Amino acid sequence: MRDIQRKGDYPMIHTRLTNLVRAQAARVSSLSPGVRLYLAVLALTALGLGFSNDIISNYFKDAYRVTPYQRGLIEFPRELPGMICALVVAALGAFGDVRIAVIAHAFSVAGIFVLGLSSPPFAIMLALIFVNSLGQHLFMPVQDSIGIALARRESLGKRMGQFKGVTTGFQMLAAVFVFAGFRLGLFSFTDRVKWPFVIAAALIMAALVALVALERRVGPAAGSAARPRFVFRKEYRFYYTLVVMFGVQKQIMLVYGPWVLIDLLGKKADTLALLGIVGAFLGIFFIPAVGRWLDRFGIRAMLYADALSFIGVYALYGLVSGGYASGALATVGWPVLLAYVVFVFDRMSTQMSLVRTVYLRTIAVDPADVTATLSLGISMDHVVSILCAYAGGIVWTLWGPQYVFYLAAALSFVNLYVAVRAPIPGR
Repeated sequence: MRDIQRKGDYPMIHTRLTNLVRAQAARVSSLSPGVRLYLAVLALTALGLGFSNDIISNYFKDAYRVTPYQRGLIEFPRELPGMICALVVAALGAFGDVRIAVIAHAFSVAGIFVLGLSSPPFAIMLALIFVNSLGQHLFMPVQDSIGIALARRESLGKRMGQFKGVTTGFQMLAAVFVFAGFRLGLFSFTDRVKWPFVIAAALIMAALVALVALERRVGPAAGSAARPRFVFRKEYRFYYTLVVMFGVQKQIMLVYGPWVLIDLLGKKADTLALLGIVGAFLGIFFIPAVGRWLDRFGIRAMLYADALSFIGVYALYGLVSGGYASGALATVGWPVLLAYVVFVFDRMSTQMSLVRTVYLRTIAVDPADVTATLSLGISMDHVVSILCAYAGGIVWTLWGPQYVFYLAAALSFVNLYVAVRAPIPGR
């Protein structure tokens, strides 16, 4: 009888899933053609980054056997494009945001494709990493600017949350493929051809084609060329503070968070991909919720949440990494699961970057300031990122991994200060 009952449940489950898919399809079809093309760009770019940027630490470890100190030094060519982002965007000021995004994707494809087809000497590898990273960093400020231009002002938080949710969902899908590829032995960073990087190049190239189609459809509507080349205003001082602090927090998340799993626990790319799947799956629901909470509770409340999440996550990271290094925590069993949980929460806390973007749009003296200010913010956070990466490698080597995270937790109290003091127009 139970089997019959279970079989009887299948049509009902199938009907529910079919209705859900139809509802989502109806939502997408109701969007403007420009928004649909932009969603395709976000999806393809996220897939490409999932096959490249999200597993780059394993590439350095497996292909070049780097030490924690060397890992910190590698961040200089990776993050240097972020430092010069404002200058490059200013130099490309004659172009609209979509055209800059096309150029950015061309750089990304060039760098990662060559890495996928060869195993160059260490110095050449760093140069190709720089080219790929230049494309990624150029896309960062215009990505949000295009999204803001395509979103309706009255539902800005909700629409930006949806854009971020699409990115996270396709990052999860990429992580599924990466996990399966490494687990089944289809992918390896010790092989002559690095197939994850080749696939990443093809996906980012497809995103470039979608961007060309988007530019033909929306023209200057999604990011106008008529904008100041460089903006620095005292009214944006709290935004600058937030992005500088994010430079510290992002670097800890991207470099030393995974290094706890890779170096202290000996985990491979399939494990990090699996954790990426979990974090991205939660992010599919979490990021759109952040957008709704912004519209509902206001920016100040979300700034408080952003600050407290970083303080809590890095304090926990310090405790567990110190435990592994000293032997107080085992490297098997529940202590490893604890590291996984902290890793996933760390990824989710960095997804709160949406709050900073909406905050900037709220305080903008002139809407034309947004792209230039976002690019300047990226440059500022990357100056700090490079210094933090180098200093973190020294701290890890001389005193222990836990002090890298305790320092990040202490600095995150600056975010709490901004949440208290930042003037926010209206609600």
